[in-house]
Amino acid sequence: MDRVKLFNDFLSQKGLKSTSQRKLILETFLESESHYSTEELYLKLRKEHPRIGYATVHRTLKLFAECGIAAERNFGDGQTRFESVHADEHHDHLVCTNCGLIIEFEDQKIEELQKLVASQHNFKIENHRLELYGLCEDCRSQK
Repeated sequence: MDRVKLFNDFLSQKGLKSTSQRKLILETFLESESHYSTEELYLKLRKEHPRIGYATVHRTLKLFAECGIAAERNFGDGQTRFESVHADEHHDHLVCTNCGLIIEFEDQKIEELQKLVASQHNFKIENHRLELYGLCEDCRSQK
C-alpha cells in the first residue's frame, strides 16, 4: 500500500488532520534513505521552512512509527532515529561507533542461518534486528 495513503488513512482513523506541515514532513522523510533523529529532520526542514516547529516534527515522526511507515531505532548514540519501513523489505545495519555512519545491508546467508538456528531450538521468529558496531573505512584510515 502507498505509504502516503496509509498515513492519511491512519490520521483519519485517529481523528487527526492532514496538515500541510505533516505532508511536508512526510514527503521529506520518505524521499530520503536517512535514519533521521528528530533534530536532524527538524534542521533539514527548517532551512526552507523556518516556521516549522521541533515539537511538530517529533510528534509527526511518532505518528509515522505508530502507523507503521517508520520504525524507531536506537543505534547506541543516545538518539532515537526513525527509519522508513517498506512492508516487503528487510535489511540489517553496520553502525560506525566513531562518526555515526549507518550502512544498510542484506545478506541471504545470514537470514538462512537465523532460520536454521531458530529451527534447531524449535523457535518461531516473528521479527529480528541485526546491528553490527565498529569503525567505517574512513574512520579506520584516520586512526
